[in-house]
Amino acid sequence: MSSLSEALVLGGYGNFGKRIAAGLARRGVGVTVAGRDRDKAENAARSLSAAHPSAEISAVRLDAPHELPAYLAERRPKVVIDTCGPFQGRDYEIARVCIAGGVHAIDLADGRAYVVGIGALDGAANAAGVAVVSGASTVPGLSSAVIEAFRGEFAEIHEMRYGISPGQKAERGLATTRAVLGYAGRALKPVRGNAQAHYGWQDVYRQTYPELGARWMANCDVPDLDLFPDRYGLKRIRFSAGMELAVVHFGIVTLGWLVRLGVPLDLRDYAPMLLDLSKRLDRFGSDAGGMHVELTGLGSNGEPRKRMWFIVAKNGDGPQIPCVPAILLAQRLARDVGPGPGATPCVGLVSLEDYIEALQPFAIETYTAPA
Repeated sequence: MSSLSEALVLGGYGNFGKRIAAGLARRGVGVTVAGRDRDKAENAARSLSAAHPSAEISAVRLDAPHELPAYLAERRPKVVIDTCGPFQGRDYEIARVCIAGGVHAIDLADGRAYVVGIGALDGAANAAGVAVVSGASTVPGLSSAVIEAFRGEFAEIHEMRYGISPGQKAERGLATTRAVLGYAGRALKPVRGNAQAHYGWQDVYRQTYPELGARWMANCDVPDLDLFPDRYGLKRIRFSAGMELAVVHFGIVTLGWLVRLGVPLDLRDYAPMLLDLSKRLDRFGSDAGGMHVELTGLGSNGEPRKRMWFIVAKNGDGPQIPCVPAILLAQRLARDVGPGPGATPCVGLVSLEDYIEALQPFAIETYTAPA
């Protein structure tokens, strides 16, 4: 494998890692599938090689971050992609190892404090001449791409109201489940424009999507809530998520209420059981999910303006959406075309046009509606 184009994917046989590895292979970027389970890594690499015979694919058993420094020193990949969540409560050890090794680093973190705080590594990343990008996922990667695409229609954007609702049958992993349960019922950091206390998986409302119909939504914690108000001049911002099946959605809401009422529960401890229970209900749901973004403010002539944007995924292709920023950024870094050195959240780094183009092979459609 040519080390000049190699991308090392940590957790490369996981829910998102395998899709990122496949996306890079399609683009001619050499990929090493890495993880703690050698058999899973090698099986994933064989499947990739069969699907993409012209791509340079390999596998390695790697216990990150402990074995990562030696690997980077020996193999010198161009970029490391960290898909090993959950990132809530994690430190920046893997990113620091990459900086010390002179290797670019990308992660799929959605932990609010983790992504917002990545700037603490900016000086070290600049000195090493490497890019460190955190949150290369749906939020803030896609969410910022949407607001960047439509901000020219507004003199001022006052409010952003948006959310995600995956299909019940969409593939999901234990790390994502733990992350969701980690803040259900817990007080969230205050958000601009909302002085009232708000809690994870509370404040339920109904959102209608093209083709999908109505889905229940509830509060979720994402980096955008801190990143977007200053960058885009927002006065109010709200992000929500929802499950397709009401029984699953309100199950999480109910567990959140127990936490909020003071029952001594760490719901993350029950993640394996609850994930298994959720999967038993898959036959009652669909493989279709979506994301909505509603922007409101003033148009160029001072008139009230609203823009609605939706993305809808079918055939179980929803998990492809959060993988796009990491794929596109890793491809660019492997070819020495950016982003430049420094440590930054993934805000405005991928255009909406490039994002949608990368999703063309999948059963994914977008919809827009003006005021």
